Amino acid sequence: MPEQPEPPEQPEPPEPPSEPLPLDGITVVAVEQAVSAPFATRQLADLGARVVKVERPDGGDFARGYDTAARGLASHFVWANRGKESVALDLKDPRGREVLHGLLAGADVFVQNLAQGAAARLGLDAATLCARYGRLVAVDISGYGPDGPYAHKRAYDMLVQCEAGLVSVTGTPERPVKAGIPAADIAAAMYAFSGVLAALLRRGTTGRGGPVEVSMLDALAEWMGHPLHHTMHGGEQPERTGLAHAVIAPYDAYGTADGDQVLLSVQNDREWRRLAQQVLERPELADDPAYATNAARTANRERTDAAVADALGRLGAAEALARLEAAGIACARLNSVAQLAGHPQLAARDRWREVASPAGPLRALLPPVVLPGGAPPRMGAVPALGEHTDAVLRALGMTGAQISALRRDGVIA
Repeated sequence: MPEQPEPPEQPEPPEPPSEPLPLDGITVVAVEQAVSAPFATRQLADLGARVVKVERPDGGDFARGYDTAARGLASHFVWANRGKESVALDLKDPRGREVLHGLLAGADVFVQNLAQGAAARLGLDAATLCARYGRLVAVDISGYGPDGPYAHKRAYDMLVQCEAGLVSVTGTPERPVKAGIPAADIAAAMYAFSGVLAALLRRGTTGRGGPVEVSMLDALAEWMGHPLHHTMHGGEQPERTGLAHAVIAPYDAYGTADGDQVLLSVQNDREWRRLAQQVLERPELADDPAYATNAARTANRERTDAAVADALGRLGAAEALARLEAAGIACARLNSVAQLAGHPQLAARDRWREVASPAGPLRALLPPVVLPGGAPPRMGAVPALGEHTDAVLRALGMTGAQISALRRDGVIA
């Protein structure tokens, strides 16, 4: 029987094309500085938008100079500005504003967080721009809003944390402290981000853009919802309790034999019985009237905490966590920032990437939202000041001679 020819090799099926990013084709122009607006527009860049960051020629966004911790670059700037094009432009010069309007004529979104009144003086406030460009979504981010007695107050993050009452509920009974991250800036950034998405969705239906307004105080006041409602309706402000909980016990950090700290939270009386029997190895405490209910444990907080601290203080952190997990008690290790950078859960879920920068590749976390369709976020490079000025101006139709003249006069850098 003659040999049968080998069947032809079948080509590998092509990989299905990945879904486009949600904001592919959207152009954002931002006159921004510090954290609130840059962090908002970075979210847009990660989702595929082209973000043109307009900076002052004489130093750019002042967050570039906050520190040199990221291989010579400022850590705030690296965090909030990847994936953007930097154009160094003097907006006080009419020629600079003309270039900006050239960009705005083809833009979908404009974001600014200049000092109160500065954008309006330049004709760059949201209301003015939306009247001129009907499809533009224009965002004003401010500290306290456009009117009212606080409209012109300086609004740095720590100051707004204080005005919003966050500091009054954060810290120990003896000492209030501010949050260790720029909570007011981040709150405003995320409401600006969601406001832009909502306005773009509306534009898809109506064809019209429109102004979006976000203040840091309004944003952080919303985040203060629990203590605010507790105080307004309950008559008393929640106490500062450090890592403890004002109305739940045990709920705190406890030292371990190897010098670490382990946090645990007992949410109900069934959990307390398991903690007493399986972790503390003091079964007599399970139904002791001084401990058996959360109300009793809270009233006897010092004795409750002492019992937990004594038991965990004789264990290493790993053993303490293993016992707590086996007993079904919510727990965590009190990690440092360095331990967060090496967190096994982030590594196991492949949450780290590298982004390019003027100082070379830098580690960065993927954005928290995982999109359907497998499209990876666009985690572009951190730009050098004015890195894209010439390319952007050429795309607007400027000649080399015109660009050179603007640079000679200090309008661009």
